[in-house]
Amino acid sequence: MPVASPRIEPVPQVLDAVSDSTTSSTTANDLDLIYLKGIMESPLEPVESPKEPRLSPVRDNNVELLQEILRDLDPFTQRSDTAAELARILTQPHFQSLLETHDCVASQAADSLPSSPCDFVDHESEDRNTAGLQLLPDAVRMVGIRIVAGEHLGVTFKVEGGDLVIARILHGGMIDQQGLLHVGDVIKEVNGREVGRDPRVLQEELQAARGIVVLKILPSYHEAIPPRQVFFKCHYNYDPENDNLIPCKEAGLRFQAGDILQIVNQDDMNWWQARHVEGGSTGLIPSQVLEEKRKAFVKRDVELTPAGNLCHGLGVKKKKKMMYVTTKNAEFDRHEILLYEEVAKVPPFKRKTLILIGAQGVGRRRLKAQLLLRDPELFGTTIPYTSRKAKKGERESRMYAFTSRSKMEADIKNGRFLEFGEFEGNLYGLKIDSIHEVAEAGRICILDANPQSLKVLRTSEFLPYVVFLQAPDFEVLKAMNCSAVEAGVDTKTLTVQSSHTHDHQLAWQPPGAERHALVGV
Repeated sequence: MPVASPRIEPVPQVLDAVSDSTTSSTTANDLDLIYLKGIMESPLEPVESPKEPRLSPVRDNNVELLQEILRDLDPFTQRSDTAAELARILTQPHFQSLLETHDCVASQAADSLPSSPCDFVDHESEDRNTAGLQLLPDAVRMVGIRIVAGEHLGVTFKVEGGDLVIARILHGGMIDQQGLLHVGDVIKEVNGREVGRDPRVLQEELQAARGIVVLKILPSYHEAIPPRQVFFKCHYNYDPENDNLIPCKEAGLRFQAGDILQIVNQDDMNWWQARHVEGGSTGLIPSQVLEEKRKAFVKRDVELTPAGNLCHGLGVKKKKKMMYVTTKNAEFDRHEILLYEEVAKVPPFKRKTLILIGAQGVGRRRLKAQLLLRDPELFGTTIPYTSRKAKKGERESRMYAFTSRSKMEADIKNGRFLEFGEFEGNLYGLKIDSIHEVAEAGRICILDANPQSLKVLRTSEFLPYVVFLQAPDFEVLKAMNCSAVEAGVDTKTLTVQSSHTHDHQLAWQPPGAERHALVGV
């Protein structure tokens, strides 16, 4: 293109101005002015750029042509490997994106956009920015997905703002593996049929479809954040077939108390996506919030007593309202709902403490003494502290560690005691430092502690192995007593049982029952 002549005519005027400045200016650099004058005196020649030939596209609807090819190719995919491979190539996201880009350029969609992003993007409002992007005419996409008979798609839908939107995509499912759909995408058509806001139309089309299904969607522009690895130990049984709140029973995941689950998605406040660590497909499980609400829900007592007004007040249940206080910590713990416990996979390690818990008189001290006598190099125990004075012949660090009452009260106030109590005016307690001393000596510290102490001990500081001694029921206890009287034996047999709330569970059995060894401490 020739240079416009009006831009050449003022050059002599500029040269005259430069000449005047060389003679009149006292502050300008002479060398700079000479250099500028030389540039302005150089000849200017008009340059013409050759016109490039305008290219016209053959067609601008290749996406529609692709869908026609896929529909014609679908009957042959089951019989021909070549047709199946061609269909797989044509349904790949990169190939479809290439055709969409070509159609956009061919239809000169870019020329219709504003020259500046400020014309349609409001930098002061992020919501308007996203809305403006979603309203662009070229946001519509045609996606082809392959449906395999007998395999779930792994996707759920919801109606939002009058549109049918993808609510969630199950991790590891067919849709997740193909990577063509995302959470928030709006479904407009299925195989050329509009779905509107009726999910039944979409369900009918998907159930009747075989092979490749073509979806017309409005994609969402929200990128999914990769979730962190979370593992939970379940403390209750769950069967999705018996759950009336789950969005899709087929998408539910069944588990038992004690199972370890990997949580792969927690975006939904009520339903998490999880899978068993041993393997298997991903499914929906109730979230902590939803299951707590369900288990804590109590139906209102609407049954009235048939008596008069005087007895009517006696039949009404009253709610007990109270604020949390440390003195009633045990009562609050008794009403705590334990559903999931976060765990982590770690390599094998040595335990620091062996904790024996159970009802009073169940045999904790006896088992503790037997373990200490059996392997004193492996096991050790602590010496309780007391504020009473030593008796005659009682040696220090043999049965008790003696200290003053004032010092013991100060240590209790500073939280240095795991357990403490008062008997006949004297304080007794178990000091936390004594547990560390046994662990530092390379031995496992055996504790017959109160169950309330587990809140302090179940940490990485003590690395406990918890054994629960289950008390026998009345019939078993009666049989044990009769057998012992007849045989003249007072020994008891420990039977190992599994437990989901403790690392190990032992139950007393009468003599003659099957014996198991206590191993793996």
